[in-house]
Amino acid sequence: MTFKVILIICVLIKSIYSILLNAVRYRSASNPTPANLADVYDAETYQKWKKYSAEHNRLSMISEVISCIAMLALLITNAYSAFASIFPEGGGMYAVVILTVAVDTIIEIPIKYVSTMVIEQKYGFNRSSVKTFVIDCIRSLLLEFVLTLALCGLMALLHGWVGDWIMLLFALVVFAITMLISFLYPIFSRLGNKFTPLEDGELKDKLLALLEKYGYKVKAIEVMDASRRTTKLNAYFTGFGKMKTIVLYDNLLNVMTEDEICAIFAHEMGHGLHKDVLKGQILNIGNLLLMGVLVWLTLREPTFYTSFGFSEINYGFAYIIIGVWLGLSQPLTSLLTNARSRAAEFRADRQSVEEGYGEAMIVALKKLAKDNFAHLSPSKINVALEYSHPPLSRRVEEVEKALRSTK
Repeated sequence: MTFKVILIICVLIKSIYSILLNAVRYRSASNPTPANLADVYDAETYQKWKKYSAEHNRLSMISEVISCIAMLALLITNAYSAFASIFPEGGGMYAVVILTVAVDTIIEIPIKYVSTMVIEQKYGFNRSSVKTFVIDCIRSLLLEFVLTLALCGLMALLHGWVGDWIMLLFALVVFAITMLISFLYPIFSRLGNKFTPLEDGELKDKLLALLEKYGYKVKAIEVMDASRRTTKLNAYFTGFGKMKTIVLYDNLLNVMTEDEICAIFAHEMGHGLHKDVLKGQILNIGNLLLMGVLVWLTLREPTFYTSFGFSEINYGFAYIIIGVWLGLSQPLTSLLTNARSRAAEFRADRQSVEEGYGEAMIVALKKLAKDNFAHLSPSKINVALEYSHPPLSRRVEEVEKALRSTK
């Protein structure tokens, strides 16, 4: 069996896996609602949710099928090497990256448009204008192109520099880049959003007291104009070390009480106190080492490239091959990382209880679920493989248990 056939089979397996997960998610919409969540959706809203969920799942499956067909067509016809041959010598890597991003864009923009401007609009969640949607797509396209080209260039540079040691060095450099992106995220988030200081008042005082109690220094408390794009709720705080910037979606201020917002931030503070982000980054080194091994294996075998019409290693095509390998390994890595993440979420929820916001946390979680149209009874398979947060029913159970233990 040639490598070409093997890679094509791997692409099919990866796509079938994704479609099956969507199918399980689709069927789980019929699961009975847990008793402790009976008050989240009324009968009419629950039927609306089922239709909303079904439409998104169908769109996701359609997207996966189209992406799979496009990838298979490009691989079977040796389109990557044919396109690369048009470019001057040394431009083959750029050619493959350009073709990859172009095909992704052709497929993803219509899918994103239907998801955002049709489905989200239909169910009252979208507030993006066509202009905002187009600007976001252009920004995303440019970012994807730059990051893909940077990773391919990094592979080429490190492979030429250290040879087989690329396995270790690539993982370390990508980890450093990941940390840099995390550091720069607050800057990137300001490119398409407006931030204004939270007005003085009781909420601001409570948030400051909550964080300063544990030695955090608050750089700013800001409100982001998320309502320009969506009605969904969110909040977070950023910054390294003890210096933090609190960011609230403007939607959140309109829906949550002060205690409920404080409960959410007590939860986020719990993550900070237990260094969950740092632990996650350390665990991510294992995933990056796996990626390094796959990079090493992919760059050692010339057949990977000659089977698809290349005369030598093409680092842009290597990026595509590695993406297929990672797609196949994802179920195993997801089981481990998601299990750790769900445990961290339970622990952070208990922090809300310890700060006296347990009852408010339950109400806030239910409001978040309702306003974000969350799945109340997902399949255990989907939870294990895809959920970084526990299902809402389990979170409510654990908060109630923690409340009983404090009485």
